[in-house]
Amino acid sequence: MRYLITFAYDGSKYNGYQKQPNEKTIQEEIEKALTRINHNTEVHISASGRTDAGVHANNQKAHFDLEESMDVERLKYSLNKMIPKDIYVKKVEEVGMDFHARFNVAYKEYVYKINMGEYNPIEKDYVLQLGKKLDVVEIERALKYIEGTHNFKAFTKASDMKESYERTIIQTDLLRDHKNFNQICLVFLGTGFMRYMVRNLVGTLIEIGEGKRRSEDIIAILNSEDRKEAGKTAPSCGLYLNDVIYR
Repeated sequence: MRYLITFAYDGSKYNGYQKQPNEKTIQEEIEKALTRINHNTEVHISASGRTDAGVHANNQKAHFDLEESMDVERLKYSLNKMIPKDIYVKKVEEVGMDFHARFNVAYKEYVYKINMGEYNPIEKDYVLQLGKKLDVVEIERALKYIEGTHNFKAFTKASDMKESYERTIIQTDLLRDHKNFNQICLVFLGTGFMRYMVRNLVGTLIEIGEGKRRSEDIIAILNSEDRKEAGKTAPSCGLYLNDVIYR
């Protein structure tokens, strides 16, 4: 029987989502719990995608197979009893054996949180503590240049070799926190994202907000297809995989 889980996690104490030797990862913690539930027969989970060290998720998705059918609420309860408290399974549902958590993805949404105000030690692992005002109007202009289908080679990891660097960003947004006007949230909804792509976009947008670049520079950076032309990679702490939508 195949199951799909929706889960959230605080990535600050993990070396990313994907399992790797001698490192604490989200995948390993969930798989350990599922293996116990599955009568100590090893279970492998396939997620919608990986997140890097320090990156968080509000609605990550993954599928896995169990030898026996289980009530989804009982499975959710058992998982949450066994996994660390900085990971939480929000939903478990049965899916067909042809479903794949990665290959069936239609869209993903990432958000990046920035504090332009005074340093907040409580939020240092969850919101980028930039500590300076940004020109949010100029950032909003730049975000519109990102929308659409482009070659995003300039915004991915320089050493990553892909068959295609073309991705489609359906919608972007800049949201203000009405309780804390110094905090902004950058939103990216797209058909797919490459490693470091959102963080590299955010690093460039921050430089635009600081006045070091103009919003229309995004066009030249995209056309260059050169990682050196884009801004610095923004820290992982402010990044969240916010949602995964399936077709």
